[in-house]
This record gives sequence, structure tokens and C-alpha cells, in this order.
Amino acid sequence: MKFTIDRSHALIVGANRGIGLGFVRHLLQDAEFVRIYATYRHEESAAELFDLAKEYPEKICPLLLDVTDEEQISQTAARIGEEAGKLHLVVNCAGILHEGNLQPEKSLKKIDSEHLLRYFQVNSIATLLLAKHLLPLFRHNDRSILAAISAKVGSIGDNQLGGWYGYRASKAALNMFLRNIAIEYRRTSPRTIAVALHPGTTDTRLSQPFQKSVPAGKLFSVERTVTQLLAVIANLKEDDSGEFFSWDGSRLPW
Repeated sequence: MKFTIDRSHALIVGANRGIGLGFVRHLLQDAEFVRIYATYRHEESAAELFDLAKEYPEKICPLLLDVTDEEQISQTAARIGEEAGKLHLVVNCAGILHEGNLQPEKSLKKIDSEHLLRYFQVNSIATLLLAKHLLPLFRHNDRSILAAISAKVGSIGDNQLGGWYGYRASKAALNMFLRNIAIEYRRTSPRTIAVALHPGTTDTRLSQPFQKSVPAGKLFSVERTVTQLLAVIANLKEDDSGEFFSWDGSRLPW
């Protein structure tokens, strides 16, 4: 992936496992990226990330970050600003589908307002706050990408099954936020491309309870998902900012 310079800086949010950790592993092999900032929420779930950081101390910088805490996001942006001064690739992989008593709703009787708020805090608002505080790090003349992992089930036009109220709605909100971000970034950081990405069903903890219903050949390994998404990112043009892309590079309906 070429960002037209030889010393690129990346921020992977939610890098302690799953797709986020996969991005870190892949970027480690890319000589173009000299520094990878990788966030985690709980130390006990970030053992693999810490092991990589010990092996590549000059390249990986683990950062504690709860994406629902704006102060932590502000502090993270400030630290990266002091150390690197700019960012060329940001991928927000943090997301929630199930957590303890929070489970995808199959009917209206399962709706819980606190659970809905949790979905929106993590899946939607977090990316908006990242865009707010990272904007100064995108104000440079190099090509840059701000991407967030969305989901096809967040497409209103594609929704034929219903259910999963909180998850679907929070991803639809994420898509709208990214569209708005892209419009503002065109004025304030015109070389930055902001996009929503659908990774396909990936073999992670998030999808594990629902994998039995996935058709044969449609459950992707983390490595395959990351490779496919990076190929999409590499081919993005400035006119693509504000769009919603699937793992194969096709555009998804809103």
C-alpha cells in the first residue's frame, strides 16, 4: 500500500484482537509504516499485542484507550501529535455486537434503552470523536485514510430481515457520521479519504456465536479480511471519500 511517502504513521483502534490485531500484524510487514499506534481497552485481553510490541519496540506503540471516553481520545491524539506529528492511516476496528447481557435483539420486546445507548457509544459516536480529535494530525499534504469498520447489516437499503435493532441502527449512524465527516474533511483536510468498510463475516469473537448460519466459504479468516480491506484502502481515490465499501471493493447501498 503506497501513501506516496516512505515514513507513514498508522493508528489502529481496537488492536488487541480480531481484525484490529490483524491490521497490526500486516502493517508490521510493510516497510512504508515506521510507527503503528495500536490501542487496547483492557490489558488482560492485549497479551498478543504486547508480545508484538516487545518484539518490535521501535515500530509498535500500544496505547490504552476506551473509545467511549473523549478525554482519553484527546490525550491519545495529543501524544501522537507530539511524537509523530501526523497520521496517514487510521482504522477504527472497535465495535460491539454482544457483551454480557447485551445481545442482538430479535424482537421489539427485547429492546433495552441502556443497551441501545451502549451500541451507539461504541459503534457510532466513537468514530465521530476520533475524527474530531485526530483532524489536526491529518492536516498535511500526503494522502491519508480515515476508515471505520461498519457492517452490511447497517445498510437500510439492504435490510430485508429486520431484528438486531441496536447493532443495525448504530452501524447506520456510523455510516451517516462518516458521510458528514468526509464532507467537512474535504474543506479542512482535503487529502484525507474517510470511508466505512464492511469486512464480511470474519472468524472473530464478535461473530463466534452466529457462525453456524454463515454459508460455506463466507466465513473469512482475520488474515484474509485484513488483506482484502487493505486492498480496498489502497485503491481509494479522493472522490471515494464518504462512501461505504464492501470487502471486495464494491459500493454498498445506504
